[in-house]
Amino acid sequence: MVAVTVARRRSVSVVVHLVLAVVALAFLAPLLWLLTAAFDADAALTAKVPEAFTLDNFAQVLTWEQSGRPLWNGLLMSGGAAMISVVAAVLCAYPLSRYQLRFRRPFLYVVLFASGLPITAVMVPVYSMFVQLELIDSMFGTTLFLAATSLPVAIWMTKNFMDGVPISLEEAAWVDGASAAQALRTIVLPLIVPGMGVVAIFTFITAWGNFFVPFVLLLDPAAQPASVGVYTFFGQGGLIAYGQLAAYSILYTTPVVVLYLLVSRTLGGAFNLAGAIKH
Repeated sequence: MVAVTVARRRSVSVVVHLVLAVVALAFLAPLLWLLTAAFDADAALTAKVPEAFTLDNFAQVLTWEQSGRPLWNGLLMSGGAAMISVVAAVLCAYPLSRYQLRFRRPFLYVVLFASGLPITAVMVPVYSMFVQLELIDSMFGTTLFLAATSLPVAIWMTKNFMDGVPISLEEAAWVDGASAAQALRTIVLPLIVPGMGVVAIFTFITAWGNFFVPFVLLLDPAAQPASVGVYTFFGQGGLIAYGQLAAYSILYTTPVVVLYLLVSRTLGGAFNLAGAIKH
């Protein structure tokens, strides 16, 4: 009986590993094309080993107009959107987490509904509002809107992180005369720093990969981020510079990978409340 159970577990394990391997190959296939096409002077749509490795594709895209300025614009807008979203999410999530507000549940449902709205459904009134406020071609206005689109999910995530901090810690600070703002700044925020890192990364990646919003709101090519810059490699009549597109895509994904590695090493990705509560 034991032998049958062990054999069954091994069979299930083999099947699970095969399924995971297939899923991994499905994700690695586009990356394989990206790595091969970036170093191929005659890159095409199919992935193949280059006959002769070359850096000409990178040399053609590594210019200030082609990649430097779009990447810088993207970093400014995505980083600004992440900071605005984190600050606003903390201020919104704290009363939702700590106080028994009368309209807390309906407000949370409204926030949840807002997170499910497709961006294309609101772009027409948003564009009209930007025209009236003279914010077209404004990187600051676009940054605010990018932060607003990520704010509903950021509020939900921040509230869940705050719910994990025992309120008894704040009550002890209140007894010592600390205000709610002081308790938030000195007690809650230090304990949810990893969570705030997650919210910041989520907002940054969402804004970094957003093509539609800056494409509509920023008409000046000098103000457009790298997500819109990818569009320049798709020429007229279906002609695509595959090699340059692959090289640009590698440069485009580098900031996100570096940010993830830095934050994961710095924050550790987990909370540590051990010893915070005296039993």
